Amino acid sequence: MQTDSDHEHRYFVDRKDAAAQLIETLPLELLRENETVVIGVSEGGVYFADRIAKAIGSQMDILLTEPILAPYNPETTIAMISETEEVVMHKALVDAFDINEDFVYSEAQRKYDEEVLSYVYRYRKGKDLLPLKGKYVVLADECVETGLTMMAALKSVIAREAKNIYIATPILDKEVYENLLTVCDGVFCPHKIQDYISIEYYYKYFARPSFEEILHIVESYEKFEKADHE
Repeated sequence: MQTDSDHEHRYFVDRKDAAAQLIETLPLELLRENETVVIGVSEGGVYFADRIAKAIGSQMDILLTEPILAPYNPETTIAMISETEEVVMHKALVDAFDINEDFVYSEAQRKYDEEVLSYVYRYRKGKDLLPLKGKYVVLADECVETGLTMMAALKSVIAREAKNIYIATPILDKEVYENLLTVCDGVFCPHKIQDYISIEYYYKYFARPSFEEILHIVESYEKFEKADHE
């Protein structure tokens, strides 16, 4: 027999509920009053980026990243590379596994050439990210666990001269939340978790979006962008 305590960790019914809770935490008027771009920093993050962009009437894009895994422990991510070739390392893990940084950078280049570029073609037909110079940017993801993906995204948009950078996610680890606050202009999240487990644990119904769903969202903004320029 299930009890109420069995469901205490379930903060969301589904992605729609998670997006609604997240949007309630955002400074919507500030984002509407300024030229804002919302960026999904993972395939799962695109759904949330789309919901935020619709709530503030802004453009949306996807920023693609790929993990670099420990050589003898393929379950452990030690670094991340973004489509703008920004590399972020988990220094504590790199040191703990005694991994040479040359390995990290060579593996990052391989992942970029073999995987990241193919994703850029699949989702944007090889086109570049939207211009970000002087704009407000919201980096959205479905969760933030270690923060490596988000840090790679932050480095990418900083390099593209975004004016203000905010992070938005339905759920993240409390320690990562504190760390991210030091490197951006604001972190918006309805649930900050001590000892984060995994994203599925916090949903009643959790299903990952398909490639077709993500592609449909991304392409809908390409049409919107074309209309803006006509």
